[in-house]
Amino acid sequence: MAVNVLFQPPVVRRERHFRGFDPLEREFSDEELRQRYRFGRETIGYLSDLMRGDLERGTNKETALSVEQQVMIALRFYGSGSHLQVVGDTMGFDKSTVSRVIDHNQRKNVIRAGFYEKAGFPNVVGCIDGTHIRITGPSIDEPAFVNRKGFHSINVQAICDHEGRFTNISARWPGSAHDSHVFRTSAIGQHLENGYRGIGQGVLLGDSGYPCRQFLLTPYRQPAAGRGQARFNRRHCSTRSTIERTFGIWKKRFHILGSEIRMKPDKACRIIIACGILHNIAIMRNEPEVAEEQLIDNQPQMPPYNGPQDGKGIRDHFATTFFA
Repeated sequence: MAVNVLFQPPVVRRERHFRGFDPLEREFSDEELRQRYRFGRETIGYLSDLMRGDLERGTNKETALSVEQQVMIALRFYGSGSHLQVVGDTMGFDKSTVSRVIDHNQRKNVIRAGFYEKAGFPNVVGCIDGTHIRITGPSIDEPAFVNRKGFHSINVQAICDHEGRFTNISARWPGSAHDSHVFRTSAIGQHLENGYRGIGQGVLLGDSGYPCRQFLLTPYRQPAAGRGQARFNRRHCSTRSTIERTFGIWKKRFHILGSEIRMKPDKACRIIIACGILHNIAIMRNEPEVAEEQLIDNQPQMPPYNGPQDGKGIRDHFATTFFA
């Protein structure tokens, strides 16, 4: 599933006491709104105006949800990842709307300069990587969704610019698919394979899970001394870390991405794409990163250890104490 798709969060049974409630009319501060909905008042208004043509209902019923209510219900769902706290209707993006809010890599010169300023690696137009979004095991083709870490997921491929904005995102492959296969069969991979005309168009940086191609540079596995390869790897790593930081910020803002999407894979993919679009809007609107909720430390107490003070002895202590 690419970025130009329709998407909808789940239809959830409405609670009658919610009707008529407009969160924007309440006296919430921007900080309180961001805690609940991941965006401040001004950006929620911007999103509502952006989506008004798609979401406005042709009805005079008093029970109809406003555009603002529909937008905020979806934001609450994406931001919290909690199904129990979500009530209301659906939110959708059509192709024309998506094209207004996703950056399709039209600022290549700015991106090249931005990446070079970060770590001194020239001619980079994007960093690519995959990340696994946990889902509930589906009833159809369940084994295909089990990834190498043993849980069910969607393997999401993304390319970001120097500011951490997604310039391409694809959520369509089950967790067992390898990153290199996802890239090779993706629209961007096929476009580069068939239409790349040389390094003047710029290059992507990816980790060693990808094949090294003329348009996608990966690190040296065993850099040779005195040929610039070790320095290449260092600069490559520093630059490519942008996509890893971007994934972290994305999942922190939208907790549903870091927990488990309890839906069928096709709906999960739509939600992932929706959160990618909203991530770009957050950057475009200069929304601050959401403060991390207070961490509750539920880990067990570490018992005293009096054995050999070496790695193997301590590892055995962990194994017998916590995992036997």
